[in-house]
Amino acid sequence: MTHDTAARAPLKVALIGLGAIGTALCEVLAEPPRKVALLGALVTQHPGAATTSALPMWTSLDALLDARPEVVAECAGHHAVAAHGERILVAGCDLLLASVGALADEALHRRLLRAAERGGARLLLTSGAIGGLDILAAAQRCGLHRVQLRSSKPPAAWRGTIAEARVDLDALKAPVVLFSGSAREAATLYPKNANVAATIALATLGWDHTVVELVANPGLQANVHQVDADGVGGRISIRIEGSASSNSRTSMLTAYSLANALLDKAPR
Repeated sequence: MTHDTAARAPLKVALIGLGAIGTALCEVLAEPPRKVALLGALVTQHPGAATTSALPMWTSLDALLDARPEVVAECAGHHAVAAHGERILVAGCDLLLASVGALADEALHRRLLRAAERGGARLLLTSGAIGGLDILAAAQRCGLHRVQLRSSKPPAAWRGTIAEARVDLDALKAPVVLFSGSAREAATLYPKNANVAATIALATLGWDHTVVELVANPGLQANVHQVDADGVGGRISIRIEGSASSNSRTSMLTAYSLANALLDKAPR
């Protein structure tokens, strides 16, 4: 194989999880030009649910690592980051996270960074369902006083969370604030619904100084994220209405954000 041929070889990628995000990511990456080679997916929680996929399935991390991916894209939730992240990074594979909120666990975040250093790998984050991170990061460098995120989703998006113990989601007639507090608390209490809060926090004032409201709104068909920030550089307001994926908790844009990150790493 010549040097030029090797340089053009597709980026070798493995997935963790093949639910709504992972399935959509596979579909996006299958479109031409195919610059990414999907090697397979680690599916441990519900392996039977993914049997219709043509992608090879693994039920152990050892099998995934044996395939020698260059990047592992996590699409399975906080538990998967905690269970597999360190070994992936120590093995020298870059780890691309969809579940950014997992990093609210400071001890886990430190372990992942140490593992990345040991393995010569990188811990990669995506913008997910939010945008404008470049201007928010610039405003943070200039000097931010306040950052607030209000994430509003239809009641169905909050099923399976602690919100069910607080309100009758099926009976809501008006918007209800389910949570108000820090990004760290939001990511910890609502791990499947607060990855946007985590991403905003990491780009701006941090976990404990970024204010988050989580709202169940029966009048919505989309997931709405409103970011308001004030600082030395001025005022910033960002509003995104993102269509939900087949999983109502997750924006359709999340899979495309992961795809963009992988394609940006792939050979040109």
